[in-house]
Amino acid sequence: MAEIDEAYGKWAEGLSEKILAKMECVVERNRNRIPCAAKDGAWNDCSKDNIGRWSNGFWAGINWQLYNVSKKPLFMESARFTEKALDRCFLDYGFMDQNSGFRWLPSSYASYALTKDKDSYNRLRLAADNLVGRFNSIGNFIRAWNEDGKKSRAGWASIDGLMNLPLLYWASRATGDMRYYAVATKYTDTVLSHFIREDGSAIHIAEFDPKTGDFIAPKAGCGMDENSCWTKGHAWALYGLTLSYLHTKEDFYLDGAQHVATSFLSRIPDNLLVPVDFCQGEDCKWEDSSASAIAACALIELSGLDCQYADAFFLAGVKMLESLVKNRLCLDKDRDELLENCSASYHDKSQGIPLVYGDYFFIEALWKLMGKDVKIWGGGYGGKM
Repeated sequence: MAEIDEAYGKWAEGLSEKILAKMECVVERNRNRIPCAAKDGAWNDCSKDNIGRWSNGFWAGINWQLYNVSKKPLFMESARFTEKALDRCFLDYGFMDQNSGFRWLPSSYASYALTKDKDSYNRLRLAADNLVGRFNSIGNFIRAWNEDGKKSRAGWASIDGLMNLPLLYWASRATGDMRYYAVATKYTDTVLSHFIREDGSAIHIAEFDPKTGDFIAPKAGCGMDENSCWTKGHAWALYGLTLSYLHTKEDFYLDGAQHVATSFLSRIPDNLLVPVDFCQGEDCKWEDSSASAIAACALIELSGLDCQYADAFFLAGVKMLESLVKNRLCLDKDRDELLENCSASYHDKSQGIPLVYGDYFFIEALWKLMGKDVKIWGGGYGGKM
């Protein structure tokens, strides 16, 4: 595999030069903005009226990944803008939910890892304390969201939460306080018990009784229905379990990651372009390039571990990236997005749109192949958090 790794590393290096050239134009064009989705080739802006959006950390993550390779001040400046803008979330309880890792690992952890900024460290501590405070010790789950004004969601937990746990693993190491570690592992155990089906697919939302901890039922969430398989949720499960193993070295997390990976790969079509939901049927042509990019990241990460199918996982991850490059990558400098044909949810009216976190995970996956990624989730393909 050494020759294959080297070959794909050179392939990623060549592609990275084109991406850096484009992204310098894109970032300059989007100064003092925090994008989420693009329309007609232009990013929107969440920096003012939508600062609490769960995905707002990924623009900083893109910029820190670009900075780590290029060392161009423009990218650091853009990342810093996002990180400081996110301080408003700390002042509004409604914004503080399960997504603290998504917000502050790509922004503040990347900043702290690269610059040792004390303010970034402080933000990480605040974010970790809020996340650990959402843990329901009766049911061993992290509450996903706050009240929505209609009904209580005190017993709702989400597969997305698994990806936020590296914030707690970091806090445990940074402080020596094992509460963070305990919450992270207990929630991962709950995911394996209640979110991962026998066939290796994942449900998006699980509802528990917040008073007894009893599992009540799955919910459709962003998938087609409660019994379907939303591909981004499947990808979150794959990457999240891989990261839980990296932080704990618990073999049953690795076994779970391999089971989920094998299930994911058994379902993708021959062109390796992932649908929005694996159960959506042949008549539905909706794709989700962001799910492809997340899964590719996870497979490359998983391939660096001592697992039975490491070579197969690596090749599957890079082949998925190759398919995205061939079919869904936009290198036009006059358009903001990299990846086309993403989807936030099966039930959204807008399908086939660019999403900032799709671009983030695409860049992260390529940077992994070069061994130059900022390891914001910890551990990993060539280094540790």
